[in-house]
Amino acid sequence: MDSVTTTGSITRCSTRRGTGFEAAFRAVLVLVLALVLGLARADTGEVTQLRLERADEGVLLSASVRFDMPAVIDDALHKGIPMFFVAEATLLRDRWYWYDKQVASAQRHMRLSFQPLTRRWRLQVSSQPIGATGLALGQSFETQEEAIEAIKHIARWKIADLGELETDAKYSVDFRYRLDVSQLPRPFQIGAVGHADWSISAARTQRLAVETAR
Repeated sequence: MDSVTTTGSITRCSTRRGTGFEAAFRAVLVLVLALVLGLARADTGEVTQLRLERADEGVLLSASVRFDMPAVIDDALHKGIPMFFVAEATLLRDRWYWYDKQVASAQRHMRLSFQPLTRRWRLQVSSQPIGATGLALGQSFETQEEAIEAIKHIARWKIADLGELETDAKYSVDFRYRLDVSQLPRPFQIGAVGHADWSISAARTQRLAVETAR
C-alpha cells in the first residue's frame, strides 16, 4: 500500500512539473516571436537612391530616403517637440584576409522643428550633435511637406578626402539613416524605447566606383 501511494504521489508531481515547463516554454516562444517581429519592423524606411562620386574636393555622397512619418511623431512635432535625424556614412577598404578596414566616417545631424507662433518649419544641419548653442546651418520652410522632403534628401555630402584612398584598393560605403531618439526629451525617450512607431531607419551599402564628378 505504501509503495502504491508513493508512486502515485511521484506521478502527480511529475505531471505538474511537466505542465509548468510547457507553460514556461510557450512563454519563451511568444517572447522570441515578439522580438523577431520587432526586428523585422525595425527598418521602416528605404534608401531609394545612393550615388558616390570621386571629386576634387573628396568623396561625395548623394542619397534619397523614403519613409512614412508615424502619427505619434507627427503629433509630437506639431506640439513643438523637435525631432533629430542622423545620416552616417562609413568608407570601407576591402581586405581579403580580415574584415574590411574602416578608412573614414562622417555624420550628418538634422534637427526638424515646428514653430507654432510663426507656423513655420525649421531645419538645422550640422556635422555634430545639435545642442542649444551648437553651430548649425538653418533653413525655414512654409509647409511641413517641404521640410520633410528636405530631410529625406542629401546632395554632394563630403564623407572623405581623396588622400585617404589608395589607387589600387577597392572600397565600399555603408550608409545609414535613422531617427535619433536619444536626443529627445527624457520622457519621450522612455516612451520611445521598444516602440515600432518611434522607429525610422534605413541602410544601404554600395561600391565606390572610379567616377568623375560632372
